[in-house]
Amino acid sequence: QVQLVESGGGSVEAGGSLRLSCAAFGYMPGSYCMGWFRQAPGKEREGVAVIDSQGSTSYTDSVKGRFTISQDNAKNTLFLQMNNLKPEDTAMYYCALDARFHICSGGLAWLYAYKYRGQGTQVTVSS
Repeated sequence: QVQLVESGGGSVEAGGSLRLSCAAFGYMPGSYCMGWFRQAPGKEREGVAVIDSQGSTSYTDSVKGRFTISQDNAKNTLFLQMNNLKPEDTAMYYCALDARFHICSGGLAWLYAYKYRGQGTQVTVSS
């Protein structure tokens, strides 16, 4: 069983930056994928970025060049560095983890199916 705890959300003005963290507790599989998805009120859930245990990454088009996903394997922590934030980035951000090959190989499209999820951290960007 894995527990995920997000932190780092907050309120910023457009153009500002935030760094989200996601600490993983419990048994960590040897091979896994982790990612961030977000959901704003009245909008569909959106996969933002994923990274696998080898460090390969994938991003949704709207955040490419602005967001960077990374991980500290020694500390079992996932990060999302968000720069040049825009009002449309406002959402609850969740981290997620899975170890199933067929799920991890699906990239962003399968992020919604990840087995383990955190409780979320709110990001609000004002114009």
